Amino acid sequence: MQLPAGLTARPLTLEDAEAVHAVVAAEEVVDLGEAELTLEDVVADWQRPSYDVAASTVGVFDGDRLVAYADLSAPDVAYTAVHPDERGRGIGTALAGWVQERARAAGSTRVGTQVPEGSAADRLMADLGYEVRWTAWDLELPEGAEIEARPLPAGYGLRDATEADREAVWTLVEDAFLEWSERERMPLADFGARVWDRPGAEPWNLRLLLHGSGATAELVGATHVFLAGDAAYVARVAVRPDHRGRGLAPAMLVDAFGRAREHGAARCYLSTDTRAGARGLYEKVGMVVSSTWVNRSVTLEP
Repeated sequence: MQLPAGLTARPLTLEDAEAVHAVVAAEEVVDLGEAELTLEDVVADWQRPSYDVAASTVGVFDGDRLVAYADLSAPDVAYTAVHPDERGRGIGTALAGWVQERARAAGSTRVGTQVPEGSAADRLMADLGYEVRWTAWDLELPEGAEIEARPLPAGYGLRDATEADREAVWTLVEDAFLEWSERERMPLADFGARVWDRPGAEPWNLRLLLHGSGATAELVGATHVFLAGDAAYVARVAVRPDHRGRGLAPAMLVDAFGRAREHGAARCYLSTDTRAGARGLYEKVGMVVSSTWVNRSVTLEP
């Protein structure tokens, strides 16, 4: 990479996760008004068995201080951040070149990332020829607000997941998300790294929706929620296609947010995008858009 004088670069290790989180948090405070990414998010992503941290990352340093980084999380998905104090020096452009070279070497014909709409990263990517593929939103249930209670229809029930449920949950959630997302099925072990092996994970974080009772009960839905500071984040909500349209998702959200508040959450939020078509559902239950993001990508020339 062509870096400004005095800066150096090297692959990162898991021990660098805290420094990476600090750079991303500093960038998010400027772009969003508050930091959203947690250290647990970084560790959960980097601990995936299929992921090689050293081969997939680069850190830019001023002496011993990390000032920017790039991470090819998947062959066509990248994450980057430049500390706000270091913007305007060409570091972001250098990282974009590194990402494209790594993605091309991984066999990808396209690579992209999601950034806050109108941010410095958004403007840079537009200048570099990255096109918008979809728009995404973070939606928040305002502090003190409640989602109207929606009892489950007769025959349905909710409970915490157990270790014996893990493969079935993975199958159901991945089936639901692959209906609209453009990616390969996530391996079970990688899914687990982000869910039940996430740092700080507790049994109440993964809630199952069952239809029927006893030994014949069927898994028909799942919700993954965890705490990020004083906020609860619903990372995944999935309902099996043949059980949709029965008001189950709102009831699952009420349950997830309720459990999170029992564990100290003051705010509740989640993310969705134009591919899923679920924003209207969340707004109907009282959630409001707190930030808007764009997913930009660029075609890689051979």
